[in-house]
Amino acid sequence: MTDPSPSDVALELERLRSTVEAGFARIDGSLALLVQRGDQVDRQLADHEQRLDALEKNRWPLPSIVALVAVIGLAITLWQAAAR
Repeated sequence: MTDPSPSDVALELERLRSTVEAGFARIDGSLALLVQRGDQVDRQLADHEQRLDALEKNRWPLPSIVALVAVIGLAITLWQAAAR
């Protein structure tokens, strides 16, 4: 087996360098896409939080309405019982 010449070593190192650069470029593109998707998810989550807060503020006060109907029903029952 013969020792490789310096020009052969330099050529192989250049090929290796170009392969590594291409791999890093591909990984960098993938990471940029993941960051973009993460930002989109963050915006959607913030939008959903705002919409949920708006729905919670505007919901009917159902327990208060139930209590009011119960008091009115009791008042009508007492009124009818007093009228007899």
